[in-house]
Amino acid sequence: MTIEIKAPTFPESVADGTVANWLKKEGDFVKQDEIIAEIETDKVVLEVVAPEEGTLVKILKAEGDIVLSAEPIGEFDDSAISSSSTEKPKEEKVSSKSEESLPELVKKSGPAAEKLIRENNLDKKAIEASGKGNRVTKEDVINHIEKTTSLNSKEVKIVQTSGRPEKRVPMSRLRATIANRLLTVKQNTAMLTTFNEVDMQPIKDLRAKYGEEFLKQHDVKLGFMGFFVIAAVQALKKFPLVNASIDGSDIVYHGYQDIGVAVSTDRGLVVPVIKDADTQSLPEIEKSILDYSLKARDGKLAIEEMQGGTFTISNGGVFGSLLSTPILNAPQTAILGMHSIQERPVAIDGQVVIRPMMYLAMSYDHRLLDGKEAVSFLVSIKEQLESPERLLLNL
Repeated sequence: MTIEIKAPTFPESVADGTVANWLKKEGDFVKQDEIIAEIETDKVVLEVVAPEEGTLVKILKAEGDIVLSAEPIGEFDDSAISSSSTEKPKEEKVSSKSEESLPELVKKSGPAAEKLIRENNLDKKAIEASGKGNRVTKEDVINHIEKTTSLNSKEVKIVQTSGRPEKRVPMSRLRATIANRLLTVKQNTAMLTTFNEVDMQPIKDLRAKYGEEFLKQHDVKLGFMGFFVIAAVQALKKFPLVNASIDGSDIVYHGYQDIGVAVSTDRGLVVPVIKDADTQSLPEIEKSILDYSLKARDGKLAIEEMQGGTFTISNGGVFGSLLSTPILNAPQTAILGMHSIQERPVAIDGQVVIRPMMYLAMSYDHRLLDGKEAVSFLVSIKEQLESPERLLLNL
């Protein structure tokens, strides 16, 4: 019986999606709930799974095609189960008779070819080798990319410019959405950035003293981000205008603190949101951050986990950034940028000492926030981090 394979039902905030990848091709036998395709929306990548065990008989929407919510993208035949099971013994016999050919499956490749394989996330076994001793060359990888991409609707071009190869690929839907949002923010807000620095020694001392006990007790490491989230929550309560947003000619004051934590992935930057962060303890916040990081890495974040947010924290320090200007996450009013911790000479009580210092950057919408509120907000975060007891005393 032929069954329609439909795209997932999108949330109201998502109008359509793009078929990013077909993991199976026409004629492939698949098991129930096995992933057969991926659909990329403006926010996340959604997986399409096989409704039953059977055969993918027809692909209606090729890679790169636009699909609507619950729109048919393929056809599936579950009547091929019996035929596939009868063919299985034949496959086993063939494999047993051709054991001498198994070593051919092990392919070697040089550094240049390996680099291309990693960058394009390719399966080495699927690449036709032309080198001596079944060796995959750089040219083999390029030919494989050209051959593969010509089978779908993605217009990937590898051209020679002055004798050097270049690859032209269409921008992913998520990357294009990020680009448009950032450009819109720059054009439609009066963005300004204020800077400060914070002495991280007290936080480092706390982590060194209680880190192992914290890990044993809560099964999660004691990081830096949890302290910043709590400090931001406390500061947002003191300065509610920073937690507000502009809607037309109105100012919307939010009676809750939903903190977005920017996470970098292979597909682009995503911002999962810790909902009601003001009601969560430090261990709960650390567990939420770890859970979101793992989901973002595996592309498993749900759209609901990235919606909303009243304030965002971005940590460029994990990539080695010493100082940068974060861009607002619209329609939010402000964003806090963390950076690398670097030992520097500072003056404390008239003495020059070496301390682990971090530059902080806070970008804000000057249409709503004046310099006084923005600077005072950033100073509040600095004071809480340099005196962690303030976090416990809500000062």
